[in-house]
Amino acid sequence: MRQSMLAAAVAVTALLLQGCVSTQEQTTTAQASTPSVDAVTSASPVPSAPTATQEQLMGYTNGAQILSGVEVKWPALDARSGVIYHQVATPRSLVQLKMHLLIPQTNEPKPALIFFPGGGFTSADLDRYSQMRFALAERGFVVATAEYRVVPNKYPSLVEDGKAAVRYLRAHAQDLGIDPTRIGVFGDSAGGYLTQMVATTNGETKYDQGDFTEVSSEVQAACSIYGISDLSRIGEGYSDEIVAVHHSPAVTEALLLHGPAFNTFPGATIDSDPALTQEASAINHVDAKDPPMLLLHGSADTLVSPWQSAQMYQKLKDAGVDARYVVVEGAAHGGVLWQQAPIINTVANFFVESLGPVGTPVEDH
Repeated sequence: MRQSMLAAAVAVTALLLQGCVSTQEQTTTAQASTPSVDAVTSASPVPSAPTATQEQLMGYTNGAQILSGVEVKWPALDARSGVIYHQVATPRSLVQLKMHLLIPQTNEPKPALIFFPGGGFTSADLDRYSQMRFALAERGFVVATAEYRVVPNKYPSLVEDGKAAVRYLRAHAQDLGIDPTRIGVFGDSAGGYLTQMVATTNGETKYDQGDFTEVSSEVQAACSIYGISDLSRIGEGYSDEIVAVHHSPAVTEALLLHGPAFNTFPGATIDSDPALTQEASAINHVDAKDPPMLLLHGSADTLVSPWQSAQMYQKLKDAGVDARYVVVEGAAHGGVLWQQAPIINTVANFFVESLGPVGTPVEDH
């Protein structure tokens, strides 16, 4: 009995030792596959204790750390807020539309991008999409964010505003360090709609209203993020209940075209004037003169049907336009997913390819 218990104890001890060795091997393997703190920080300088030579630097005092090896990778950014780029005067009002600018300090004239914020045709918040706008500015683009007229203002007011924003940058290209031959536009949702309208109406001068009409409103690249291309089919593929909403006179695309019900006017649906709906839809303006266009849409979008971008892509390709289409799996309409590096890099790389190189950062001397 005693020998049996001793043998069992030896066996348990052997198993425990084997487990410890296995655990140690797993830990060693995990440590080997995970970058160490030193490996990470070696690529990104951090403050450290000074060498004897560094202790002679001007401004050094006992206890100070030294940060050296910092490289210039991104340009410094200047910002201008509240620039009035377009005024619309009527007998009863004066609308002053504003633009925010991020201007990288680079040596050469820069390509420029205008961001049109989404908001369901009812708002145009200038402070949206901050991560993407700043990332593009760090890449060397002048990035402008432009507000535009929204409901109850009716079409084509917002398209006129979008064209006016392009003309403003082109007219002030020298002051802002912009290359006037390289201007692109991008936007999300309703801003994506406006982006598509500005891009597909290259050469259509009827939307050029206001100041600086002596310069062109044409753009050289466009990126629509879950944007609208066909006002008559925004709810395509959704439930009958959602489709019915899009055929209501109260839905925002109907208000954009016809305005709200008032006095003896009961309102009108998106179907009530097919010719106007077609004219106000970018998919019906597509031709070979359109600039390169990137379309992005989430597969889980429940507000603007992904078929909008799919059909726009096919129409652009059929016309011979340099079009690209990216479906972001699992992405909804808006949200934090759209501010992550893979999507921002996709947009940035498209504009670099379409508009050409950006300038080199200005360094202090």
